[in-house]
Amino acid sequence: MARYTGPRTKIARKFKDPIYGPDKYFEKKNYAPGMHGNSKRRKKLSEYGTQLQEKQKAKYTYGILEKQFKNTFHKASRKKGMPGEVLLQLIESRLDNVVYRLGIAPTRSAARQLVTHRHIMVNGSVVNVPSYELKLGDVVAVREKSKSLEVIQNALASKRNTYPWLEWDSTLLTGKLASLPAREDIPENIKEQLIVELYSK
Repeated sequence: MARYTGPRTKIARKFKDPIYGPDKYFEKKNYAPGMHGNSKRRKKLSEYGTQLQEKQKAKYTYGILEKQFKNTFHKASRKKGMPGEVLLQLIESRLDNVVYRLGIAPTRSAARQLVTHRHIMVNGSVVNVPSYELKLGDVVAVREKSKSLEVIQNALASKRNTYPWLEWDSTLLTGKLASLPAREDIPENIKEQLIVELYSK
């Protein structure tokens, strides 16, 4: 399956959660898409359906394909700690996600594009793999010749959120993965335990 590039509001309505951020169209129609979306007679999801939906929600939120997501879960299950929390920590440590969290890009898809177009460096070297897993202490920076890009300047100008596991130097346009995020610090509304239960079957 190719990466989804269709209407984002439709996906947010599917999960009844604005997973891509504030969305005025979602607020107007915060029910499932389709001709029966607003019906009160919709069939109740089974336990498996609920678990599957939560996995799909996480995949769409972070822009990860099925094979990558499954491999990340198996890697998380081999590490110490709660598999669900470790899964989210691994996903949050992806280069494209960190670029987004640092405020260098307005969305995760924009962050992915900046990485693939070679505008981002890790520890002084250009890395063009969005799924690159950062280690503690790794420094993420905008390439010198890319600092004047309009998309980056606009994203930084509208930056609002800061995260305790990331350090940001606004002068040098560099950030560092200072620690792994605690579950309560990750703002995404994902019930990771349902994903663990799904893969444990």
